[in-house]
Amino acid sequence: MSELIKIVDSLENKISKLLHKLEVVNNANLELEKELHHIKSSQENASKTDSEWEEKYNSLKLANSMLGSNTNKTEAKLKINTLIRELDHCIAQLSE
Repeated sequence: MSELIKIVDSLENKISKLLHKLEVVNNANLELEKELHHIKSSQENASKTDSEWEEKYNSLKLANSMLGSNTNKTEAKLKINTLIRELDHCIAQLSE
C-alpha cells in the first residue's frame, strides 16, 4: 500500500511540475504575442513613414524638373501631359 502512495505522490508531484511549466509557457507566449503586436505596429509606422518620404521625394523631383533641371525633364513632361489629359477628360464630362 505504501508503494501505491509513493506512486500517487510522485504523479501528483509531476503533474504539479507540468502545470507550473504550462503556466510559465503560457506567460512567455503572452509576452511574445505582445512583442509581436508591438513589432507589427512599428513596422506599419515605418512603412507609412517610408511611403510619405517617397511621395515627398517624388514631389521634390517633379518640382525640381519643372524649375528647369535637365535631369527629369522627360518625367515632368509626362506628368504635365497626364494632368492635361485628366483636365480634358473633366472638361468633356462637364460639357456633356
